[in-house]
Amino acid sequence: MEPAIAIRNNDRQERDSGLTLGWSARLSLTTRILVVNVLAIALLAGGLFYLNNYRDRLTEERLAQARLQLTIVADALSAADAPDVNPLIRQFSDDLDARLRIYAPDGTKVIDSFALAQPTYRFIDPEAEPWRKDAARILDRTIENFVFSKPIPDFSEPASDAMEQWPELVATQGSTRAVSSVSLAPDRTPVIVAGKSLPDDTGSILLTANARDITRIVRAERSSVLLVILVAATVSILLSLFLARTIVQPIRKLARAALRVRMGRSDEIAIPRMPDRRDEIGQLSRALSDMSAALRHRINATEAFAADVSHEIKNPLASLRSALEGLERVDDPELQKQLLDVAKDDVRRIDRLINDISDASRVDAELARAKFEPIDIGNMLEQLLAAREQRASNLGVHIAFARPAKDVAKVMGDGGRLERVFSNLLDNAVSFSPDGGLVEILATPDGDEIVIHVADQGPGVRPEQREQVFQRFHSARPDGEMFGKHSGLGLAIARTIVEGHQGRISILDRDGGQSGACFEIRLPKAPG
Repeated sequence: MEPAIAIRNNDRQERDSGLTLGWSARLSLTTRILVVNVLAIALLAGGLFYLNNYRDRLTEERLAQARLQLTIVADALSAADAPDVNPLIRQFSDDLDARLRIYAPDGTKVIDSFALAQPTYRFIDPEAEPWRKDAARILDRTIENFVFSKPIPDFSEPASDAMEQWPELVATQGSTRAVSSVSLAPDRTPVIVAGKSLPDDTGSILLTANARDITRIVRAERSSVLLVILVAATVSILLSLFLARTIVQPIRKLARAALRVRMGRSDEIAIPRMPDRRDEIGQLSRALSDMSAALRHRINATEAFAADVSHEIKNPLASLRSALEGLERVDDPELQKQLLDVAKDDVRRIDRLINDISDASRVDAELARAKFEPIDIGNMLEQLLAAREQRASNLGVHIAFARPAKDVAKVMGDGGRLERVFSNLLDNAVSFSPDGGLVEILATPDGDEIVIHVADQGPGVRPEQREQVFQRFHSARPDGEMFGKHSGLGLAIARTIVEGHQGRISILDRDGGQSGACFEIRLPKAPG
């Protein structure tokens, strides 16, 4: 059943993740970086659609210009003598780069500038142009369709060139205004058509021009925009790949290292620290490295602690088993009583070990959950000493405490746990002090720290043993003390609590060459 439950839980987690991240959860980080940057380039491509509006404005201006030009030509022709009409038509045709036609009142064509001189424009056959022009026309159509441009009709010369075949001339009958329109030549360049009635109903005039310059201007601007987009896209993609390389590859490297740490048991497997990186990736790598090292240290400590617990419990269990087995073979009441006393002592020793082991195993977890608050060390020690006096815990040993002024020695911490530290140190100092000896306690500020000294008059601790005494189950008791009375966890618990408060505990020689040990505790001073 357990594998099925695990599969269902994984499926549920995947569904929840999909709801949170959506489609992006299925894309790699590199792909997402590329997509975001390419989307920005796509916004720049919107300039291509602006050029379509720009072309429309140019066309409207050219249509208005054609109407004005046709009005000027009509006025000039009406004021000219008959012999001057043909030269004027040729001159205006060359100047305007357009074809001019005049129709009689009955609609027949009477004058055509293309018949008087060389044509000023010729329509180009798209089939005869290079492929680049075909590509440009395809792009024109694509953009026009995308922005829903109003369709422009194709231009075609009427089969019978008469006035009634031109809608622009039909629309001007009975009116003095000029009418213009735009259509497309076979090569999709604009053809401007404008018509106007001549004064005094003497006929009509038609202007047609192939405005190829509009297409050239728009395509030139579009080519410039496309070049900018191409350069920007290339730079963006290269920067995206560079960004992906500097972000994604280190993350993948960290992920692979984390997987090796999870799958492996060797202490040599570690998360790379990336010391050369000073950014968030470097901070992440060092944080993961420190975390994995801390976890490895915790695992090793747990394994060592379990081995030590097993060893320490085996001793009283072996003694208890030996005493119980001896009871079966001994008939002497006095010997039986001695064996029972041994068994009781072993049971008490096991009970003390279990209690101390339970306390030691909870210290780290409780400190992680504890909410630190300002603690006045002087007031706490004063209350602790008063409680010890009431319980007669000092066993004839005198304790001298130089109490600091109120709020002078304040630290941030858990009062119950700090009290346990000083209680353990006092128990240790009392047990090593001679009858009528003196234990001195001093708490003073030292810069940003509060320093507490607990000094006794016992035999002291040799320099080579000053770290060993803080190890779990290390026990070096005074001569004459009953074996098994202490578990050897008191000083180990004290160090764990002090380090959990970002402090330090160590053993020093007493001032002035006095005999005994001096335990020094340094804790960060409370702010304010």
